[in-house]
Amino acid sequence: MIEMYGITKSFSANKVLNGVNFTVEPGEIHALMGENGAGKSTLMKILSGIYKRDAGQIKVKSNDVTYTHPDEAEEDGIVVIHQELNILPELTVQENLFLGKELTYKFGWMNTKAMEQETKKQLSQLGLDVAPHTLAKDLSVGKQQILEIAKALMTKAEVIIMDEPTAALTDREIDTLFAVIQRLKKQGVSFVYISHRMEEIFAICDRITVLRDGVSIGTRFIKQTTFDEIVSMMVGRELGNRYPDRTHQAKEVKLKIENLSLTGLFNDISFEVRSGEILGVSGLMGAGRSEVVETIFGYRKKTAGNVILDGKIVDINHPSDAIKRSIGFISEDRKSKGLIVDFSVGDNLNLANLKALSRNGWMNDKKSTELYEEMQQALNIKVTGEHQLAKSLSGGNQQKVVLGKWLGTRPDVLILDEPTRGVDVGSKKEIYTIMCDLAKQGVAIIMVSSELPEIIGMSDRVAVMSEGQLMTILNRDNLTEETIMHYATGGDKHVKK
Repeated sequence: MIEMYGITKSFSANKVLNGVNFTVEPGEIHALMGENGAGKSTLMKILSGIYKRDAGQIKVKSNDVTYTHPDEAEEDGIVVIHQELNILPELTVQENLFLGKELTYKFGWMNTKAMEQETKKQLSQLGLDVAPHTLAKDLSVGKQQILEIAKALMTKAEVIIMDEPTAALTDREIDTLFAVIQRLKKQGVSFVYISHRMEEIFAICDRITVLRDGVSIGTRFIKQTTFDEIVSMMVGRELGNRYPDRTHQAKEVKLKIENLSLTGLFNDISFEVRSGEILGVSGLMGAGRSEVVETIFGYRKKTAGNVILDGKIVDINHPSDAIKRSIGFISEDRKSKGLIVDFSVGDNLNLANLKALSRNGWMNDKKSTELYEEMQQALNIKVTGEHQLAKSLSGGNQQKVVLGKWLGTRPDVLILDEPTRGVDVGSKKEIYTIMCDLAKQGVAIIMVSSELPEIIGMSDRVAVMSEGQLMTILNRDNLTEETIMHYATGGDKHVKK
């Protein structure tokens, strides 16, 4: 179906791809893996006509092709679902699905009834229960991702390229998506599946190709390889245990949340976080996890309850109030709340730390450069220099910039909402190590995550939420996926702060 040989691509002096080979068979689910910056997205952008290759050959259904626009690739049955959503928020679900493909009557009038019926059919197949006339901006990130998938499936695609398709989905939504993929596979549709979630790769894919530093390291049948082999191919070394050992002891209570409520989203939330502790927050999508931590940080305004820091009630009505009290926050949506993508890496690192980096309103360039160099080295950010635009980085390196921005403030409390979403396995290990080092230094950490292995591997305790309620707080010695899911799906409420 797809044959790519000797693909080479450079941006200025930076060679991103160097002789990459990649093939996809009809009716195959082929995983494409590699660390952030390995060249996965660039390879797929070349295939789909977004970038022009410098050298190499591409065949689609045995025909030599050189696409100059994604529309040409789509005409040949190749559709891309990008990691960054391509939804128009002010349009309805139905309008997003049929944008540029409107159904019309004979004389050009739009057939809104037929489009509404087709919208319901497409959404039903993906288990998305929303009205066709719902504004896209009113959907959760996970539901917007499902909408993107529905758009691709409506094109009669023969090859669907999925770049981190499940990053914002619940377990139930992932199961629905996998069922749709398997059904389409039986009909002969091929998939290129880009994901950093190793468990997903082994659950659904047939073959896997690994890229490292722009070179294709090798291709394996899933049934004939192992997690450790794939990791070694990706990073060029053994990573050891996925999660660092947690041996130090938490100290005094640093942050106490008391009866926190926000009408319509969550109610009567109470818990404590100690210095040196990592408190995981788990629950299904819509449980209120992100809303709680956003309220603590001042993105949202509480309707009741108290935030107590070092034993004193504090008023946090805006993120600036939280920053003044040495609270940092890495948001779930790095593009809208974590980065200014048209700013440079250096400027983004400065954003939360302007007071310390300036004097009398003037930026100290020397201090700014020192902060960039410290964070670039500490986080291993793959960047050409501090003036490179953030939007030109891979998703994982963008996440490292967001993390560096807050580490530069030297926080006493650090809130991380999905800190490793879209991040490769090597970078995940680096972020986990940094989190543990911060905890050893006495930082109190709250980590919201949808990945249960991550929650179990990194947390000292886990607060489990369901439908806006805190159901229980589990100690490390009784953490299992089954126990967490019992409470996340509405099991008996049993809370110890």
